[in-house]
Amino acid sequence: MNVKPDFSKGKNLAETAPAYLSVWDIHAYYGESYIVQGVSFNVHEGEILALLGRNGAGKTSTLRAIARLDDPQISHGEVWLDHQPLHLKNSHQASQLGIGLVPEDRRIIPGLTVEENLQLAQIAPPIGWSIERLYELFPRLGERRKQEGVTLSGGEQQMLAIARALARDIKVLLLDEPYEGLAPVIVDEIEKTLRLIKEQGITTVIVEQNAVRALELADRSVILDTGSVVFDGAAAEVLENEELRAEYLAI
Repeated sequence: MNVKPDFSKGKNLAETAPAYLSVWDIHAYYGESYIVQGVSFNVHEGEILALLGRNGAGKTSTLRAIARLDDPQISHGEVWLDHQPLHLKNSHQASQLGIGLVPEDRRIIPGLTVEENLQLAQIAPPIGWSIERLYELFPRLGERRKQEGVTLSGGEQQMLAIARALARDIKVLLLDEPYEGLAPVIVDEIEKTLRLIKEQGITTVIVEQNAVRALELADRSVILDTGSVVFDGAAAEVLENEELRAEYLAI
């Protein structure tokens, strides 16, 4: 009888559990600043992982390292996506292999309409969801398809940023602070959308200061503290463990 791995014990299982996205012992720097200090974790296909920690813990830097952006620079370690070595690729190549990063500032392109932002994302393969399918997922964007993207509300811009990532054929969606500055009712809408995306089999890593909302959405959580992993386990365990939350998340 096959026994499934137990992720509820707060152990780091990146070296032993089957993984779709595997981050192994990555160390990364901004110049001389040592930010990511030996981070290892796995994300399983179709899973939502909440990557949490206090401000300055290294969460965004870890996402950027996975996406192979120029900064921070990885000095050691490996990142694998579906058996492909992302650590040997640049950001463009990582995107081609299925990494979709939605940065905190959303990067909506000024001067372009909603639809033009989406069309630009599909100017070269691999192409993901059709624009009409994206409008079904985000009806507000369909209603505002001819409106300039940067004039949308904060919540609508976040929807556009996620839609633009899905316009590519992605395997893993990396979300950096998707709830920041949004009203709770809009957070509810974004969360509902992320659940629908999960149903389509897309794997998601979410970095979010609103830790409780992220944990309620996620299957598992990895918590960072000063650039290192201090917890890797079930999201429900973090919600239930008041001492852990107080020490590393201040909630």
